[in-house]
Amino acid sequence: QVQLVESGGGLVQPGGSLRLSCAASGTIASIIAMDWYRQAPGNKRELVASITSDGSTNYADSVKGRFNISRDNAKNTVYLQMNSLKPEDTAVYYCNAALKVSYRDRNWYRYWGQGTQVTVSS
Repeated sequence: QVQLVESGGGLVQPGGSLRLSCAASGTIASIIAMDWYRQAPGNKRELVASITSDGSTNYADSVKGRFNISRDNAKNTVYLQMNSLKPEDTAVYYCNAALKVSYRDRNWYRYWGQGTQVTVSS
């Protein structure tokens, strides 16, 4: 019904940059917010950045000033521009969307992408 397709992961050197993208498709009435999470081996999944329908953004302290989240409403797509990458940024990055699937349904639901691997290593 709803699918999130992620792309842009890969291997980069410390200090390098990478841009992740996540496109939502399917039965979507409206998107409330889109988020990026990450999970490193042995670690809990953590929220990296989020953007709401009105454009408000929020970042984890560990990435503030280095990462930038943006959106393209017409394409139902969210991006994560990752700059000055560090080895500790290595993780699987997951896209998450909070959305409504019907205008007649007052509830909203969360959907996850499959994740894309980001490895920062020299």
